Amino acid sequence: MPLAEATHGQQTPAQLGYRFPAEWEPHAATWISWPHPGGFSFPGAYERVLPAFVRMVEALSHSEPVCINIRTRAEETDIRRLAAKADPAHLHFHPIPTDEPWCRDHGPIFLTRKEAPSVAAVKWRFNAWGYKYTPFERDDEAGIRMAGALGIPLYQPELVLEGGSIETNGQGTLLTTQSCLLNPNRNPDRDRKQIEQLLRDHLGVRKVLWLGDGIEGDDTDGHIDDITRFVGPNCVVTCVEEDEEDPNHAPLRDNRAKLMEMKTADGELLDVIDLPMPPRMVRQGHRLPASYANFYIGNKVVLMPAFADPADQWAATILQNAFPDREILAIDCRELIWGLGAFHCLTQQQPKPEA
Repeated sequence: MPLAEATHGQQTPAQLGYRFPAEWEPHAATWISWPHPGGFSFPGAYERVLPAFVRMVEALSHSEPVCINIRTRAEETDIRRLAAKADPAHLHFHPIPTDEPWCRDHGPIFLTRKEAPSVAAVKWRFNAWGYKYTPFERDDEAGIRMAGALGIPLYQPELVLEGGSIETNGQGTLLTTQSCLLNPNRNPDRDRKQIEQLLRDHLGVRKVLWLGDGIEGDDTDGHIDDITRFVGPNCVVTCVEEDEEDPNHAPLRDNRAKLMEMKTADGELLDVIDLPMPPRMVRQGHRLPASYANFYIGNKVVLMPAFADPADQWAATILQNAFPDREILAIDCRELIWGLGAFHCLTQQQPKPEA
């Protein structure tokens, strides 16, 4: 199937009936990009982060295919050896080299509709979170190649955006943050109204809800997936820092207050559930953006970052109540968070075609 690229005068995904499904809707697969020792994400800790990657792959593979972007075929051999408990039939390897493993941000957003072609992809521009790191050229190309591997229509709006900066309920409502999407290091020539229109046109959403700042140590300038997540059409979990002396207390308090006044595209007030913050984590003088909100919703499991703290169980109980039909799998992320992200940052869901 030839790839379609959105150009001036071409119909937008929204006009063609595509929508951005919620993460809890059925997946055809989960995509990840495998890390490599020469990357900048895990300085001096590459070997120590591999166990978290392996557990992620093994857990997901038992309920859905896992598509893994690799740089060399030798990596496939290593991954199959390391992930010995994975379902081998559900591991699919793609020769799509990336600079770093944060597939949520460099991969495309997958859309669905009932008519054929039922799945399409939106590939945003990627500039390494405001030109903070280099190189990023392979990451910027990865989303195009992922859509090409599937042979699905591809749309490329002129907007710098990472997947971790947006969150949907699958029914027309999108959550994001001003600190990220309105940051001049992304789209200095776009204002809020223009960005909202591009989101409506390319994701099929009807309403965009804006929160304020993200958490300390987050090099993305405040991705939504570290602070607030949809767990139902009208329900969110949002991080709360109880320590009034912690720099995260005020911005998270302010975001929660905003959420309490917000309504979905269908006019429903949000049901807001508090999610605790993990203990403060510092390495080499840097505050790390540890957050229980960076969970990933698989077909049968929820991968939750854990930090060897009593709050882990508190967060797991909250997520179990939100997803009673899924297993909450808490995986130690004390090494993984050195890369300033966790499971949601590493994954990108490919939805099943709509019936």
